[in-house]
Formats: sequence, C-alpha cells, structure tokens
Amino acid sequence: MAKTVAAIVGRPNVGKSTLFNKIAGTRISIVEDVPGVTRDRIYYETEWNGKPIVLIDTGGIEPKTDDLILEKMKTQAEIAIETADVIVFMCDIHAGLTADDRDIGVMLLKSGKPVIVCVNKIDSVGALPLEYYEFYELGFDGDPIALSSLHGTGTGDLLDRILELSPADETEEEPDDSIKVAVIGKPNAGKSSLVNRVLGEERMIVSNIAGTTRDAIDSFVENEYGKYTFIDTAGIRRQSKVLDRIEKFSVLRAHSAVERADVCLLLIDATEGITEQDEKIAGIAHEAGKATIIVVNKWDIVEKDNNTVKEFTEKIRTSLAYMPYAPILFISAKTGQRLPKLFEFINYVNEQASLRISTGMLNDVLSEAITRVPPPTDRGKRLKIYYMTEVGVRPPTFVIFCNEAELFHFSYQRYLENKMREVFGFNGTPIRFVIRQKGDE
Repeated sequence: MAKTVAAIVGRPNVGKSTLFNKIAGTRISIVEDVPGVTRDRIYYETEWNGKPIVLIDTGGIEPKTDDLILEKMKTQAEIAIETADVIVFMCDIHAGLTADDRDIGVMLLKSGKPVIVCVNKIDSVGALPLEYYEFYELGFDGDPIALSSLHGTGTGDLLDRILELSPADETEEEPDDSIKVAVIGKPNAGKSSLVNRVLGEERMIVSNIAGTTRDAIDSFVENEYGKYTFIDTAGIRRQSKVLDRIEKFSVLRAHSAVERADVCLLLIDATEGITEQDEKIAGIAHEAGKATIIVVNKWDIVEKDNNTVKEFTEKIRTSLAYMPYAPILFISAKTGQRLPKLFEFINYVNEQASLRISTGMLNDVLSEAITRVPPPTDRGKRLKIYYMTEVGVRPPTFVIFCNEAELFHFSYQRYLENKMREVFGFNGTPIRFVIRQKGDE
C-alpha cells in the first residue's frame, strides 16, 4: 500500500514538533520553547484507519531573513514541500494571522500541493474564538482545522483530511530490507556533508557552526551497491560541554541511532587527528556491539607524504586499541573521494556481523586452539573448556561452557577471539563471549 507523505510547515514555534510528537506518540522531534530548535526534516511513519502516513516535521520558515541557519531551514522546508503529497500549514491562534503566515501561504499556493490550514493552541472545546476566522483569508480550500497539538484535540480530524486529500494509490510497497547505517562523530567531522554527498541532494543542513544537526534523521538510498538507510546524528560533544537541555537530547538521540543501526560509520576529522572525544564516541558503537568502519574525512585537504597514511593509521590503532577489528577508510565527503569503496566496506562488515558458524566447525577451531595454548591454571586448578556454540549475530555471540568461569581470564578469551578471527574473519564487528559454568565431567 502506498504511503501518504504529509509535511508539517509553518513559522518557528507554532507547535509543529509538538503535533508531530503527539501523533507519533513519542518524543521524536526535539521540543523546546525556543524558535529554531527543529532544523532538519524529521520523518515518522504512522497509520490511520489502516492506511500508512509518513509525517515530515520541518524547521520553522522565516520568509525574509539574513540568518544563515534560518535561510537553510527555509530551504529544508521547501524540499519537504516538494516531497510531500499533502502540506499541513500550522498557525498559532495566539499570534493571529501574521505577515509571515501570509508570505508562507503564498509560497504554498505556488507549490500546487493540497494544503490543510491548522490553527493551533485552541484548547477550548466550545465555540471557536473570533481570531480563528482570520485564517480563511489565506485562501485555501476547506475549513481550517482547530486543534491543540499539546493536548491532541483535532488530530483525528487532521489525519482524516490528510487521507482525503492524498493522491496515494493502492500499490504494494516492498518491505524495508536496507542496511541501517548510523553516521556518528564529534561536531563538524562532516557527517551531514557525507550523507548529502551520498544522497546527491542537500538533505541535511551543512554549515561550519558546531551542533547544526540536532536530531537523528533517516535517509533512504538505493544504488548499484544495494539499499541503505543513512541515519545522520547530532555531533556528540564532551559531556562537560553539554550545557543546555537541547544538546542533551541530541546526545541521547545519537545513542538511539547507534542502537538501531546495523553498521556505524565513525567519522574522524583528518585535520584534527584522532582525539579523546573520538575514542569515547567509538566506545558507544563498540559497547553496543555494532559493526563499525572508521572513516577519516577531509583527507583531500591534508598535506601528505609517503608515510602519512601509515602514521595516521598507527595513531588510530593505538587510540582505539579496543576495536582492532574496525577497517579504516580515508575519504573526502566534499569531493566524493573513495565513496564507492565506502559502500563496499558497509556491505562487507554487515555480512561479517551476520556470520553464523556451525557448532562443529567452532569446536574444531576451539580444540586446535586449546592444543596449541592450554587453558590457564590458578592455585593448582586448570580451566577446562568443554564446547562452544553460536547463539546470536549482530554481534556474533558465543556461549562457552567450562568447569570454572572464574578461571576463564580475559587474556585467554582474547586469545580465542584472535584464533576465531584468523579462521572465520568477523572483520568489522565485535565478538561477544558468554561464559557458562557446568560441573566437572
């Protein structure tokens, strides 16, 4: 069944994100009483009367502005309007019909798309306030919908109207079989630039102002390498630098993006080198058990000699010693340098994270490893390992049965992990062991 796409647009701070979150039933868009909080387009798929609707939340439109961020927010909203089947035009009853509302209305009329005018912040159930009738002056078909995005009143009428105006047909849609790719890293590493280059459109706001992307945003890409959903995340700052509430929400959003990803791209700024902040961000993906590629961006503007790649690689391996499995790729999001190789890497590590090894093959490798390096002893008692079996993927997870779990030191687990990687690969993905103790046999 085809999905109806509805874009929610309007001036800043009229309640667009509050409405979006109320319909979604969760706090997807960041909501604060500060104009300009939602800067990019946020997507959410819901269902109404058995029919799918994709909502797009957008940054507030300032029709006349010299502010760089506000101008780019306007551009993002215009792209959302082009994408949408139906446009939800949010206005504020308390502010009344403003000059900016009129300017936005003219822009929407020119789009030729069906437009639903929503007059927000009408909390009373009784007679409509006189100010409501001003919004007929915008000239759109149909009655403006009176609603309260905070309390949810009027949202059912809105969803009914969206479906009425939708040109969507009844064609079947294929299930989502794309690889979910989270793009993570500190602010200004080039995450949004990379996603925009991959998409071939200015999907994310890109500027040199730290923290421009505050929400995690999904973008679908299909090319000759496969199907991908790229999740662009807010740049993760040091905790001490997370001063305001909005920034804290963004850090939580980045963690959430990692959790639902199949593959993480850790972007490192080549002009700054590997930093302590990069190490902490890499740790988020590692602890979550995600396949990870270390992507060194801005490689086109680094002065190089014959040893530059080797030296940079050694610094990364030293700083990120806990994830030697992650491949390293040097790229330029700006020029597109090595982007085809990036897709090959994504496919490869995604396959490696999904590897399933039969119990027979695992125990053959285990037996040989034990013969070469016998398990350790402690106070005269030797560790006995009976067998192992794989119980999960993403990451590959193995249960090992032994006589005494306390004797199974970390160093011997690392030895077995190295042996398994030698034989089976598991490149790009962490491996997890679960140690189970059983009585002596």
